[in-house]
Amino acid sequence: MYKLLIVDDEPQILEGMKRILDWKSYGFEHIETCNSTDAAVSRAIQLVPDIAIFDVCIGKSRGYDAIQRLNEANLPTKYIIMSGYSDFHFAQQAIRCGVKDYLLKPVEREKLQQLVENIIVKELHGTIGNQPANSLRMDPVLGVPYDTLSKLVRRILLMVTTEYAQNITLKSVAERLQMNSTYLGQLFIKETQMKLSEYLMIYRMQRAKEFILSTNEKIQWIAGTVGYNNLNYFYTHFQSYFGQSPSDLREKS
Repeated sequence: MYKLLIVDDEPQILEGMKRILDWKSYGFEHIETCNSTDAAVSRAIQLVPDIAIFDVCIGKSRGYDAIQRLNEANLPTKYIIMSGYSDFHFAQQAIRCGVKDYLLKPVEREKLQQLVENIIVKELHGTIGNQPANSLRMDPVLGVPYDTLSKLVRRILLMVTTEYAQNITLKSVAERLQMNSTYLGQLFIKETQMKLSEYLMIYRMQRAKEFILSTNEKIQWIAGTVGYNNLNYFYTHFQSYFGQSPSDLREKS
């Protein structure tokens, strides 16, 4: 299992980065955050994270200076810098520290996803979509072990679990896989006994339930977080799937 450290002095950024990807699906079971470079250096030495994401400006400190301190401690951590500034000097300093990439804020989910996948495969010598640790895991929607599914379907499910908050459609998935959408849809139904749109809806409902029961966030925020821009549409799906409203579920918990 992997460990992740996220460092930024803005609480909303820290929370957003924790949610931008389904880190657990990639094997990150331990995620920690820090809001200062001193705390980050101290925690990193204790935690030894596999990946650490630093903001370039943390208060009056610089993320790349903290990374340099950690490099001197010979940590095997792979570093990513994020910044709200497209400043060449910042990028240059980050590169000198050996960071894997310099991402501009707001961080694009797809770019971060590709970067994390590359680090896992090329740097951490892991695999995507068929990790040994996942071989006995059950898919939360289909209720079957992941290793009983084809590589193609596992790849599609990985897209859903990491990008469910985005506008995922059969057409968009087919384009990324360079396949005919009708043919891909038939393959998915044959193996899972449901349409991709149905799988996506159920997965979103499950994540929404988790947020409702584990946070005090407003229902509108939760709806947007799981990919619903239309709140009424979200309520309709939720009521149909769970047989009760989001508010009723929260009140009964």
